[in-house]
Amino acid sequence: MMINTKRLILRKWNAEDAESLFEYAKDPDVGPIAGWPPHKNVEESLDVIKNVFNGAECYCICEKGSNKAIGAIELKLNGHTDMTEKDDECELGYWLGKPFWGRGYMPEAAQALIERGFEKLQMTTIWCGYYDGNTKSKRVQEKLGFQFHHTCDDVPVPLLNEVRIGHTNYMTREQYFTTKG
Repeated sequence: MMINTKRLILRKWNAEDAESLFEYAKDPDVGPIAGWPPHKNVEESLDVIKNVFNGAECYCICEKGSNKAIGAIELKLNGHTDMTEKDDECELGYWLGKPFWGRGYMPEAAQALIERGFEKLQMTTIWCGYYDGNTKSKRVQEKLGFQFHHTCDDVPVPLLNEVRIGHTNYMTREQYFTTKG
């Protein structure tokens, strides 16, 4: 499965992506703001590809003309998210390597996955969240049209042994098709 956008290709992860994943996931400005520690080595990145980036709707993000993974995006389906227990709802999760920030890549990739979620997978609601202070993720969600749902003051972040403030947003199928025109 491959999804093409104007500037990006979203494709399934494979073992050959471990080195490029490590290149971007080792950056302390990338993972911790999203709730996971920087990767320590290529082996850890390979383990993440095999055991975390294995969801049915998990994709690596590549620039067109390059097959190099520069980030990840996923519609986390029921059983892989704590935001919903419904089969017709999912959670959008994403991150992007720091050298690619500020180019509009994440809204472009996320829009393609949101379209897939509502039009192909027949989702009724897509949830998305960010931790307090992650202004880049907040801005992506605003650009995409997500609506505020709630804030929780004590969200466990187990991979970092922390508790944070988490903000939860959502988009309904009706909102998507109304704004799509």
